[in-house]
Amino acid sequence: MTDFITLNAENIATEHICCALSDPKGRCGSAAKKDWLRERFPEGLVFRKAAVRGKVFIEYLPAEKAWFPVEAEGFTFINCLWVAGSYQGQGYGRKLLEECVAASRAKGKRGVVAVSSAKKRPFLSDKRFLEKHGFTVCDRAEPYFELLCLKFDAGSPEPRFRENARSLTVPQAEGLALYYSHQCPFTADYSGIVARQAQALGVPVYLKRYESCDEAQQAPCPASTFSLFYRGRFVTHEIPTEKKLRTLLNL
Repeated sequence: MTDFITLNAENIATEHICCALSDPKGRCGSAAKKDWLRERFPEGLVFRKAAVRGKVFIEYLPAEKAWFPVEAEGFTFINCLWVAGSYQGQGYGRKLLEECVAASRAKGKRGVVAVSSAKKRPFLSDKRFLEKHGFTVCDRAEPYFELLCLKFDAGSPEPRFRENARSLTVPQAEGLALYYSHQCPFTADYSGIVARQAQALGVPVYLKRYESCDEAQQAPCPASTFSLFYRGRFVTHEIPTEKKLRTLLNL
């Protein structure tokens, strides 16, 4: 197994952030993501990756600073854990997760949490993988979100989704509303791409980028990194293709 690298303020300018490697068309907002990471490092964010040219990394931070609508005081929150391609099945995911758990214990945390779903879905943590390593479902939110946790002390309070995350509605009653943050590098450019596609279909668009942790924690659905609403109602947390967008909008 290869060595691992922890990103920090000193090396982030020269190190890749994994996701951009598979984006030859330049639609990955790596600059926006790196700026976002720089602002999070002082808050305790950890971005740990394998020293390879591929998607093998974990990103986590104190749950109080998570840009997701969860209540998990004293826990560590996993933003993303991704091992792709030929690196799958070699123990990288297990190694990264074990390091996260060990670091959380060393810091006196109550445990580790992550947003997932019963069915494996893009941009959400893999439930089966987490359960294999001791995580259990501690909360659910419509239409398919689950919060999984690994508690170090059985007496610790159960992490949960904030009540606002159960709303699944936004004030924009007409057209498409896209709420997102720069936590994921793909949202920077794809938010504009989706907006232009919708406008080309004659659908009005409203864009809202979360600019602080407090804003993101008040999100109207559990997937605050990228969430699409149509006529005021949640439709997906996934970045859609133009064909998928037409289907979502019934066009």
